[in-house]
Amino acid sequence: MVRLSSDQSFHYEMLRVLAGATYQASDVSEVLNAADCVIPGDIESFSSAFLNLASRTHSIAEGINHKKYPVSARNARFREATYYRAADFYLHGKWNDARVTELWEKHRNAFDKAIELLPQPAERVELQADGFTVPAIFYGCGQSGPRPTILMCNGYDGAQEEMYHAAAEGALQRGINVITFEGPGQPTVRREQNLGFILEWEKVVTPVMDYALSREDVDRNAVALMGYSFGGFLTPRAAAFEHRLAAVISIGGVFNFGKVILGHIGPEMEALWRADKKDALDEAVKNQVLNPETPTTVRWGIEQGLWSFNLESPTEWVTQTLKYDLDAVVDKIQCPVFVGDGESEHFFPGEAKQLASRLGEKATYHIFKNQDGAGEHCQVGASQLMNQVVFDWFHQLMEKK
Repeated sequence: MVRLSSDQSFHYEMLRVLAGATYQASDVSEVLNAADCVIPGDIESFSSAFLNLASRTHSIAEGINHKKYPVSARNARFREATYYRAADFYLHGKWNDARVTELWEKHRNAFDKAIELLPQPAERVELQADGFTVPAIFYGCGQSGPRPTILMCNGYDGAQEEMYHAAAEGALQRGINVITFEGPGQPTVRREQNLGFILEWEKVVTPVMDYALSREDVDRNAVALMGYSFGGFLTPRAAAFEHRLAAVISIGGVFNFGKVILGHIGPEMEALWRADKKDALDEAVKNQVLNPETPTTVRWGIEQGLWSFNLESPTEWVTQTLKYDLDAVVDKIQCPVFVGDGESEHFFPGEAKQLASRLGEKATYHIFKNQDGAGEHCQVGASQLMNQVVFDWFHQLMEKK
């Protein structure tokens, strides 16, 4: 594949933005121009390049009469939202950086203006959970009567707004309603409720399921749950306890998240953790983050982890992640599960296959190939193919019911 940057992390994240062009999230030359301004390893250059692009796109959107030209206005607002989200992506190492809030608010404002201009305007709702609220968005497919519906959540770093471009629009085109949502640790809940990730993701999913089943336009016998990236762990976990689901779709499936984190921090730091040398590990990790020679993927992974789990101690973060293991609950999953894997999966290698293996006959394991341009994590850059495979599987499953 043509590389957008010699920095592996920057390449993937810019590909992620570029890939959104398939479903209105970006435009190709805009992203390539921004990519040309990004210096490998320089997080500020990444943020600046996409902030400049977001600002220019905002000016374009402001100049469009949305009542006369709703499609033009919607497309511009979707792109604006994406670019503000990209500008924020690498900033979470500094919790008090004002941009973490300011860019997010600009992203949210642009996205809300876009979804108001959909053929069937989307509906934002706040759902009450146990001690927190779940922000969600309902997207109707525009077809009459109760329709199959997919509940969708993102993962370790992604927003529910991104899910519209990754999968929701593809589902809507096929007559499937979509409800996206976020729980603790994910962008909106982390910012507005100051809550880090929780293991018990069923506490997030059950209120969303209750809401879905309360709607007359939802087929209560055809509600699936889809998780993207780390969401590929969270959704099977929830399905072990929420048994009203007709199916689960795990894209980038994860079986043991903590094992992955231990592998990423390296053997020397793992040895410190196993020896219970908390102060030494905390200091070593902080030095690793500050070291300019540390790969961006590692540096960002640690900073994002601490921020999204709302923890300041690396030792405590590693300890918490080790609880994220499906071993004790996987046998409780009752519904069929689609497990998507990528031939070049680099965040969670081997995890999807292990999840499928442990699910046995309940799993449909599908590996997306590099020769089809679909081998990256979560099939970034090949969303049309991913959606074809996933939603055709879901339709076939529902036809058998």
